[in-house]
Amino acid sequence: MSAAPSWFQRYLLPGFVFQAAVIAGGYATGRELVEFFLPAGPWGGLLGMLVSMLVWSAVLMASFELARVARAYDYRSFFQVLLGRGWFVFEIGYFLLMIVILAVMGAAAGEIAHSLFGLPRLAGSLAMIAATGALLFFNATVIEKFLTISVGYLYLVYFAFVVWSVAAFGDRIEASFASMPVGEGWFTAGVTYAGYNVATIPAVLFCVRHLARRREALVAGALAGPLGMLPGVVFYIAMMGYPSEIADVALPSAFLLAKLQAPWFEWAFQLAVLLTLVDTGVALLHAINERVAKSYDARRRPMPQALRPAIAIGVMLVAVYAASAVGLVDLIAKGYGTLTWLFLAIYVLPLMTWGIWLLWRRPGRLAAEPHEQT
Repeated sequence: MSAAPSWFQRYLLPGFVFQAAVIAGGYATGRELVEFFLPAGPWGGLLGMLVSMLVWSAVLMASFELARVARAYDYRSFFQVLLGRGWFVFEIGYFLLMIVILAVMGAAAGEIAHSLFGLPRLAGSLAMIAATGALLFFNATVIEKFLTISVGYLYLVYFAFVVWSVAAFGDRIEASFASMPVGEGWFTAGVTYAGYNVATIPAVLFCVRHLARRREALVAGALAGPLGMLPGVVFYIAMMGYPSEIADVALPSAFLLAKLQAPWFEWAFQLAVLLTLVDTGVALLHAINERVAKSYDARRRPMPQALRPAIAIGVMLVAVYAASAVGLVDLIAKGYGTLTWLFLAIYVLPLMTWGIWLLWRRPGRLAAEPHEQT
């Protein structure tokens, strides 16, 4: 008999895994925070991030409870419940989003490897692919432990980063918050930023197997929003020391690290960023493996273990090729904007209407219905 899930597994682990899935495509380098939130100023940016956090928490709460009641722990089973025969629309969108996110991650890994070790950028991208593929040899329990440890290290580094920044140029941060008014567009920015990131939530569903009661699903979902956004908030506060200068910088994290003049901390921070790249890749690609494994289960056959890293490496190679063929800038500019509205339409809207109605009116039927797998 397996041990009962711990308090950490029930309430905090889903939030840690969600944060791992979000960060590399969201705010690891700080550039995304600049693009979405800086135009609204220091206070407006924080208001926008609050909107994103609340949207995440609401969608996470409903998603966790629907997955728990329906026992739908992979995204295919989940969207068969939510969209019926139209479930495959999400899979198409999810795959396209992964291409964009993994392309960004591959480019970032290449830049970090080049700056730290002088390696060719392609070598850094391939090393990230190899590390992610190797981790996907393991089962969900090992993956959960890896994500928890690496996210814990990330929190430590980010909070050290903001404390050091406040000590080094806190007067500039204070002046920015005091002198710059709340700008326009913070609400739209918050919804838009939340919109493309909600697509990573189904990558967290494998953690829902630890949740046994509605209260656990709702509390875990409510906590996951703040856990996912908190490192971004402290990063954004640190950036307010140089808001004008940082607006045109490709890597805000590198700019701020140079201001701290501590090469050893730059290594610690860049290691945290590299870990976030692997974290996000593992979380997103593990969701695909779980979907494939469920299809094998339906045929009463085990999924070949070697297929797990093979799928991951294949998808990441496609992403790296897409970045070089289409261009990383165009891929981000066109990909994120389009996919935001797609996921709001096929995920958030059905979940917060039809999904909640199912939970309210038909919870017994949800628990009893099998989910077709092919």
